[in-house]
Amino acid sequence: MSAKAAAIGIVVADLAVSVAFYEHLGLAFADPEHGHTEAALGDGLRLMLDTEESIQTFTSAWTRPFGSPRTTVCFEFETPHDVDAKFAELMDAGFHGLRGPWDAPWGQRYASVIDPDGSGVDLFAAL
Repeated sequence: MSAKAAAIGIVVADLAVSVAFYEHLGLAFADPEHGHTEAALGDGLRLMLDTEESIQTFTSAWTRPFGSPRTTVCFEFETPHDVDAKFAELMDAGFHGLRGPWDAPWGQRYASVIDPDGSGVDLFAAL
């Protein structure tokens, strides 16, 4: 028996705000239904967004985590300039940066932002 990664799920407070954030990263979401929507990430992988209320309908003990991001979704760009431009776009749109663009010692231009619900989102490109 083998398993294949199929989706990354993120619990969100406000579905519309979270969809708007991830649309800045080029994702296209299906129409929300029952507090859930998803977007294709490529190669059959999907990003699923579910509202807190939706999750609590089948996991009543669920509570919102706090502190630093526990999960990070990473987006690869073609050039270091693209990383800088996307980071600037997200900041101009009112989202929050964790660390501005920098040249990482492992050979990538890297930046980290926080989505509207506190999940980490990294942006990177080869140097």
